[in-house]
Amino acid sequence: MKKILVIGAGGQIGSELVLLLEEKFGKEAVLASDIKEECPKALKNSNYVALDVLDNDKLSSIVKEENITDVYLLAALLSATAEKDPKFAWKLNMEGLFNVLDLAKDGHIKKVFWPSSIAVFGPTTPKRNTPQHTIMEPSTVYGISKQAGEQWCAWYHEKYGVDVRSIRYPGLISHTSLPGGGTTDYAVDIFYHAKQNAEYTCFVNEETALPMMYMDDAVRATVELMEAPASKIKIRNSYNLGGISFTPEDLKEEIKNQIPDFKVNYKPDFRQQIADSWPESINDESAQKDWGWKHEYDLKKIVNIMLNNVDTKLLFDK
Repeated sequence: MKKILVIGAGGQIGSELVLLLEEKFGKEAVLASDIKEECPKALKNSNYVALDVLDNDKLSSIVKEENITDVYLLAALLSATAEKDPKFAWKLNMEGLFNVLDLAKDGHIKKVFWPSSIAVFGPTTPKRNTPQHTIMEPSTVYGISKQAGEQWCAWYHEKYGVDVRSIRYPGLISHTSLPGGGTTDYAVDIFYHAKQNAEYTCFVNEETALPMMYMDDAVRATVELMEAPASKIKIRNSYNLGGISFTPEDLKEEIKNQIPDFKVNYKPDFRQQIADSWPESINDESAQKDWGWKHEYDLKKIVNIMLNNVDTKLLFDK
């Protein structure tokens, strides 16, 4: 019987992934976990346990006592935050992965999902229509850890037969949680300002094109990948995942179609250099061919949903 553990469930991806998994497999089949003792508000009706993925003893106990079959490992320090605390970012992003992969290697877990990112690419990577197999010379701590993690996933599969699956997420846009320290998070933060009729100061310049995706597409892709037959999974480091690409100026203009007086100022900071090292658009033909991936949300649809659903009260509940 399937029993799923989501680690890092309180984050931007995790909270929505838990709800989708519960809808698909039933609440009794899903156990959400995060480092906080108190269950996140978004998961108040879910089964929840406090868990630090670096606490290998507790992780192992939960996996064995709950008869966990599938693990979605989402706990990580994101790009901008990782640059401020590089040693801890490496520790969390890598040791957490090893703890889960070793449990799978020893037969305690059947399937593992681990997210990678467009951060694995770097300044030398082709920026447009970035291919699945290409030069990867990441220039951030987050990207370095994700690239290393990809290779460890492939190695554990090759060496021990671990059924580990991964996606290189683009920037993700959601209205259910606040930005979490990523370089693409301007594309979430901007909506909170627009809803408050406040000017927004963007930390990357107006011409910075980056790959983006609405969260519903991202979590659906995650579950579709995990539920695909193992015979269809041809890539064991990580699949490119594409959605749409746009600049802050593109996003501003689309918002102005509904809020004509909305203004954006541009004041690039250290995140501009990170963004400049990443692709402008992603080629995800391998995901399309191997397990039937297809995105559904374009920019107009994303903006409509975000403006209708962003709740500015979240800003005061932090």
